[in-house]
Amino acid sequence: SMKNIPYDLYELPLIRDIKDMIIQKKEQKPNDIAFTYSKGRNQIVKKTYREFHDEVNALGTWIHNQNLQEKHIAVIGENSYEWLVCFFAIVCGGAVAVPIDKELPAEEIRNLLIKADVQAVIYSKSYREVAENAIEMLSHNEEQENANDFKAFSMADLESFLEKGKELLASGYRSFIDYQIDRKKMCCIMFTSGTSGSSKGVMLSHENIAEDINSSCRLFVLEGNTIAVLPFHHAFGLVVAVFMVFHYGYTIYINRSLKTIQKDLQIAKPQTMFLVPLFVETFHKQIWETAKKEGKEQLLKRMMKLSDFLLKFGVDLRKKLFASVRQAFGGETEYIICGGAPLGVQYIKKFRSWGIEILNGYGTTECAPCAAVNRNRYHKDGTVGVAVPGVHMSIGEDSEVFIKGSIVMMGYYKDDNATNGVLSDGWYATGDLGFIDEDGFLTLTGRKKNLIILSNGENVSPEELELDFLKYEVVQEVLVYERNQMIVAEIYPDTDYLKENDSDVDVQEYFDRIRSEVNRNRPIYKQVGEILLRDSEFPKNTSKKILRY
Repeated sequence: SMKNIPYDLYELPLIRDIKDMIIQKKEQKPNDIAFTYSKGRNQIVKKTYREFHDEVNALGTWIHNQNLQEKHIAVIGENSYEWLVCFFAIVCGGAVAVPIDKELPAEEIRNLLIKADVQAVIYSKSYREVAENAIEMLSHNEEQENANDFKAFSMADLESFLEKGKELLASGYRSFIDYQIDRKKMCCIMFTSGTSGSSKGVMLSHENIAEDINSSCRLFVLEGNTIAVLPFHHAFGLVVAVFMVFHYGYTIYINRSLKTIQKDLQIAKPQTMFLVPLFVETFHKQIWETAKKEGKEQLLKRMMKLSDFLLKFGVDLRKKLFASVRQAFGGETEYIICGGAPLGVQYIKKFRSWGIEILNGYGTTECAPCAAVNRNRYHKDGTVGVAVPGVHMSIGEDSEVFIKGSIVMMGYYKDDNATNGVLSDGWYATGDLGFIDEDGFLTLTGRKKNLIILSNGENVSPEELELDFLKYEVVQEVLVYERNQMIVAEIYPDTDYLKENDSDVDVQEYFDRIRSEVNRNRPIYKQVGEILLRDSEFPKNTSKKILRY
């Protein structure tokens, strides 16, 4: 039924910790495929839940035997099956995993290794140089007491580590297998991808991650396979797009590089995808570009109007009518879970016309990460959904969102100042602004620290205005900020769009028209005073968020 009304939560077996999760899956679905990935030209490797469990045990055993069981171990590399085996083997045996963003310069990687007291690093072959440079710099660091004891391993040697681990297990070495997880103990330090200032190390416990998996899976039901494209060093890319799918017992196709995403989607045929808005926007653009190239743009628009009209009467022809659009994603996609940044409502509506429901969610590394999400059959456009069960969410007097519950981090690693700045009495101050409606849906309106405070005492959220500008296809990127008590919108325009649609127009005049359209629905103090045009993209951080400062 198409009705968008509240309904019962989904029920799944609960997990105590991350180790419990892989043991349960091995017992419930030993021969189901957990992971698949491409190798070489045309080979597809498949790993069952039992195989994955056994390989984690073997590597974990080898790690214990290397005297690393309590140590902080960094993992650096592109998304891969090996990366995941390493992560699980570290956290399921009492060590602490420190995922590192591979895109960072060696200097910054070195700083993070020092910051998180990392004593060993496992890196993938492609990032050997990056890792070795960082480690080389590390050895010249006076504060690092045992820089000489620092160990480095390549994932290229994983096979031989697994062999040794299996031999140890066969000879009765049980320290990893028998290791009892303490749920309250830190298992992971994840760095925030700050768009302002330096990244902080978020301490997450087994309980934080397990409870987020338990609770989030009650809101969203997964009914098919997925593809992992978001980076594993992010909580969203790891906990939501991998662990939660794993908990549901479906297959995760691992995309190693965005270069192969087109091909991988055809192999994986995902039923659900986990994406950041940038991906949604890119897919959207490609679909319209293809339609244009084939001279079917007007036809597609007419079919969407017709289909939307019929849908109001309960006639759903979307899978048939938009088969070619859906084929871009492999043909099976029903849901996209989107988070990490604001997404314009126009994308939700267009994808819905094609038969793909985009469910916006909300999370933050500090909440392991998922704190709210729209449900399969109960969702509201423009919101980020309802709070995860068992989590308390409240709005402070200045509209700031506060979160309390077992998903809230232990704190920032060795940074009491920063921790005390955001945690008080169990409540985490997110720094996000928003409101909760009568049905419990959360709408975000911006970031507290981005607020523009004008001399008349009014507060303006730049993100709200940015979304208004992004509704125009001609706007590729926009940043709104204050200059001399005036609100400025700086825009990176889509020059191709201009050429095709309004070639002879005066560009500044064209954008001033858009400015007055945006201003029309706003109180005087929230109006944009000036448009600045730029001829290159905005600088971004590695998670592709524009750097505001």
